[in-house]
Amino acid sequence: MSSIRIECVTKEGCRIAESPVWDEKEGALLYVDITGRKVCRWSPVTGQAQAIPVDAPVSSVALRKSGGYVITLGTRFAALKWKEELVTTITQVDKDKANTRFNDGKVDPAGRYFAGTMAEEIRPAVLERRQGSLYTLFPDLSVVKHFDQVDISNGLDWSLDHKTFFYIDSLSYSVDAFDYDLQTGKIGNRRSIYKLQKEESIPDGMCIDTEGKLWVACYDGGRVIRLDPETGKRLQTVKLPVDKTTSCCFGGNDYSEMYVTSASDGMDKEWLSRQPQAGGIFKITGLGVKGVPPYPFAG
Repeated sequence: MSSIRIECVTKEGCRIAESPVWDEKEGALLYVDITGRKVCRWSPVTGQAQAIPVDAPVSSVALRKSGGYVITLGTRFAALKWKEELVTTITQVDKDKANTRFNDGKVDPAGRYFAGTMAEEIRPAVLERRQGSLYTLFPDLSVVKHFDQVDISNGLDWSLDHKTFFYIDSLSYSVDAFDYDLQTGKIGNRRSIYKLQKEESIPDGMCIDTEGKLWVACYDGGRVIRLDPETGKRLQTVKLPVDKTTSCCFGGNDYSEMYVTSASDGMDKEWLSRQPQAGGIFKITGLGVKGVPPYPFAG
């Protein structure tokens, strides 16, 4: 094993950083600060993060084939033009619910944007149960709802052969798999492939590597874990200097760097003094494995 190095690359901490996505064209890392209500872009060249403020909790960001980005904002799918700092609503979900918001989202290999909702939190990970749903925004801008009764819709990705969709509903403490039809975007045959151990705490964001193994950020667990979805075994644990690790993605020139987002919401002064980098973005090098470039939304 090469030696693993972990470095905090951002100076300013976020309240809840989430949804890291490598933007190859810009050579930069995109991410959001959910409760801080901003979309951020960090450049490894300048070491600086730019931020665009938005008018609601923003929970995920994705590349867009036609330019700019797509985001999940409150209960809306929206388009973001970075230079103009312009946000326009594409469509809204959960119209029958007063207290939900989108959470994690990601684009599938065919360019569809999958994202799920959850109830607004009373405090971190404390909320009204089963208020969320999982949705897909299609390239023609229509929306399909897959299922409801979700607690905290979270980490999502697809197997390398595109036949399996991986998904996390955080409070089930489980990483689940579905059969996936790339032609239609339909999912079925849900099953659990990994149950988290007590010390791993709550499964949050997730990504896949070029060997088909999953990486899951463990909220309140201060780590990312590498799982084999075929055997259901944990292969590796990488601990971070903060407890509230929220999500992960691969990036850098050859996708060999891992970026991990974290949160500071819900931490008191004493806790924050012990973990001054809480809410920071971490870069992990030396994992010896590469990731898959993100897919852009095709609409």
